[in-house]
Parts: sequence; structure tokens; C-alpha cells
Amino acid sequence: MSDTTILDCKQQPVNIGDIIRVTTLSKQFIKSFPEDERILIESMIGNFFKIIAIDEEGQACIMREWHDERGQLQTHVIALDSEEMEKV
Repeated sequence: MSDTTILDCKQQPVNIGDIIRVTTLSKQFIKSFPEDERILIESMIGNFFKIIAIDEEGQACIMREWHDERGQLQTHVIALDSEEMEKV
């Protein structure tokens, strides 16, 4: 991990534990998921998440959890670019 400060879309520094709002996700990123999961990924836009980690590329990581149709817990951890998040 780099020692570079991670900034949100308004150039505010963000750290592990901070709450952010997902402002956007790229269409290409959304299309990389199976069709039945895309609605779950798209539903992250506009919602609030806690930064749970900083990845090796210096991006803030958040996690989305849900239960599938069989009741099994599913998770997605995604890394966000600065323009995709806003600190609240």
C-alpha cells in the first residue's frame, strides 16, 4: 500500500472507518458482474458504506452483503476510485 492520501470526489481525505456515499460506478465495472448480480451492484449508488480497508493499489474498499434466494449470505468487496465516493 502506498502512503498517498486517499481523497474523495470533493478532495476530502478518507480513511478506514469513514462513512462514504457511493456517487457513481462505471458501466464497464457493473457489466463485469453476472446479470443477476448487476442490480445489487447498481443499488450501491447513492447508498452509504463504511470503508473497511485500503487495498494494495491505495483504493478505499467497501463491502455489500445480502442473502440470496436460498438464504445464503453473499458479499462483494469493491475498491472505489476517488470520483466514485463522497465522505459524509
